[in-house]
Amino acid sequence: MSAAILVQASTASTSPGDPILNIAIFGAFVAVTMVIVFRASRNNKTASDYYAAGRSFTGGQNGSAIAGDYLSAASFLGIVGAIAINGYDGFLYSIGFLVAWVVALLVVAELLRNTGKFTMGDVLAFRLRQRPVRIAAAISTLVVSFFYLLAQMAGAGGLVSLLLGIDERIGQSVVIAVVGALMILYVLVGGMKGTTWVQIIKAVLLIAGAGVMTVWVLAINGFSFPALLDAAVATTGNPAILEPGLQYGLSDVTRLDFLSLGLALVLGTAALPHVLMRFYTVPTAKEARKSVVWAIWLIGIFYVFTLVLGYGAAALIGPEAIAAAPGGANSAAPLLAFELGGPVLLGIISAVAFATILAVVAGLTITAAASFSHDVYASVIKKGKASPQQEVKVARITVVVIGLVAIVGGIGANGQNVAFLVALAFAVAASANLPTIVYSLFWKGFTTRGALWSMYGGLTTAIVLIALSPVVSGGERSMIPGADFAIFPLSNPGIVSIPLAFLLGWLGSVLERRRESSDKQTEMEVRSLTGVGAEKATAH
Repeated sequence: MSAAILVQASTASTSPGDPILNIAIFGAFVAVTMVIVFRASRNNKTASDYYAAGRSFTGGQNGSAIAGDYLSAASFLGIVGAIAINGYDGFLYSIGFLVAWVVALLVVAELLRNTGKFTMGDVLAFRLRQRPVRIAAAISTLVVSFFYLLAQMAGAGGLVSLLLGIDERIGQSVVIAVVGALMILYVLVGGMKGTTWVQIIKAVLLIAGAGVMTVWVLAINGFSFPALLDAAVATTGNPAILEPGLQYGLSDVTRLDFLSLGLALVLGTAALPHVLMRFYTVPTAKEARKSVVWAIWLIGIFYVFTLVLGYGAAALIGPEAIAAAPGGANSAAPLLAFELGGPVLLGIISAVAFATILAVVAGLTITAAASFSHDVYASVIKKGKASPQQEVKVARITVVVIGLVAIVGGIGANGQNVAFLVALAFAVAASANLPTIVYSLFWKGFTTRGALWSMYGGLTTAIVLIALSPVVSGGERSMIPGADFAIFPLSNPGIVSIPLAFLLGWLGSVLERRRESSDKQTEMEVRSLTGVGAEKATAH
């Protein structure tokens, strides 16, 4: 695995620290987590074991795993970089990501755990026509997971490229391919149980590592946050780094873009497939609710750290040096680690970030694979007659396909800020999934046509607007340099696609003459609110 990377590293001189030391620490982390995955895989005997870890985790354990799943490369690499370069406006990502969990706690966590079995498709198929809604749910899950995977792959490329001094795009592409191969191996072997333990360990290491760096940065500034801010202003020569508007207040378009971003962040979490699937790994709805509370505390503490780390990177390194490094803004946290503790701290923090990426992509991949094998293969193609062994086999084949697609997409997205790419995934999730989930749980008049219009309409609108936005073309950091077909002026489509998806769900329902079973609606309402019948339905 390391041979091709070492060839690239040997020709470069831009790596902070010692590339050999960095590779050694990386290898140690991968080896330890791989042992954990193999040990966990010994108990993967049923579909429930593979998809939902046998529902064997407590609320605290699952909350830690949710934090590990959620605190992705966007949280550590992207947000720290965004704050270091854009100051206050970069911290808006942290605020949006955290506030979003209140929506997840109050609206979906307990209700979904009571209603479903493995996937979002289970919830929708409970009271709507099974075949069309399961196909739509699977397509939506696959697309959202793909967008999220792009961000993680781009983060991996930037991070490892920085550590190994790889400036060439070919070398960075090799790095992304290695990450994809490791991801495929994790999920093929460990399933949800192995993935969950990796996420728990990663969450502890990431929060601890960020905490050590935060205390270190504050100690340098006399444990005075105002002194840190003054140092950031002095280094950057730009007092605007402390004020709103450096990124999103430049014009009416950027202000509107910020509103769209905020809408996507706050509403997107409750609709992310890999977050929703975590609620099924606990035995009861009470544990699902407890896991969200745990997650909110852990995630909230971490995002406070990002504020200090972002301004610390601005003060000790400077935005220009960060932007010029391999990986661009995504390199702020590793560069700060090198500035504080030299090659050893750099290697440790970067290995934690690398483990972060591996854990998140593993969670995303198993979610997408479970959705296809459970919702499409087992429920639609085999009409519920597939054995658990067949279902898991199809899931593993799907893992390989998704991994290969993610590698190709990650190479294309390399160089983009990962926090920004994740915001796009949130917008697609909020557009395609959230209206359908909310209507299905709370509106008795919701119909299959409404679900299909909402999911396909929201999904299509979000993707088309992203394709026609400055993200893809027309800008200096667009995915297709030199091209310009950016008709839609905003970088995030949420302000258009999310309300439209809610409207389409309502319109499709009121125009459909065929009503869904009132008995099923009543049963779903009782089960979602009380949990009566839920344990029996999910026991096998």
